Amino acid sequence: MIASLKGVILFKNRDSVIIDVSGVGYQVTLSTGDLSNLPGVGEYVFIYTYTYVREDALQLFGFLSAEDKEAFMTLIKISGIGPKLGLSILSAMPAAKLSQAIHNEEVDLLCTIPGLGKKTASRIILELKEKLPALTHSQEDPSVADAKSALVNLGYKKADVELAVKKSIQSGAKSLESIIKEALKYLTNG
Repeated sequence: MIASLKGVILFKNRDSVIIDVSGVGYQVTLSTGDLSNLPGVGEYVFIYTYTYVREDALQLFGFLSAEDKEAFMTLIKISGIGPKLGLSILSAMPAAKLSQAIHNEEVDLLCTIPGLGKKTASRIILELKEKLPALTHSQEDPSVADAKSALVNLGYKKADVELAVKKSIQSGAKSLESIIKEALKYLTNG
């Protein structure tokens, strides 16, 4: 199974890209949101992928975030939802918004997605309401998520970062910069 790709974008069209990885071009189908967030042709990209194998097909579906890939994999486990409909759902709403719609049991909102009827929307809500932690990790403020990511990228352990960021927020830090600054005090002083 191909779990991710890192390479140069050779070609983009309305629903897929071709990524050159060491001389091999991989065609990857992405959601409309991820396609619009990709860098331009000739630039490097890293995407998470899901390899779909059938008797008559071998396809790669790509995602810019691990959360969207996880949501996709959770969706396609539901009877009646294949990879194309799963990607269509994520094109209409990212994983966090989908999670919120499922939690709030918004059948009508889900029915606005092309190819998704009331019966399937209800089944999605029924089957995934209990699996929401698997669908998205959190609904936290983007500043908090960015601060955690930055600190982990600096080499701090994830568990230490979680605690330091929590303490910095409790001490009143709200902006990305203030959260990182406060968290670094906790991380460097033990």
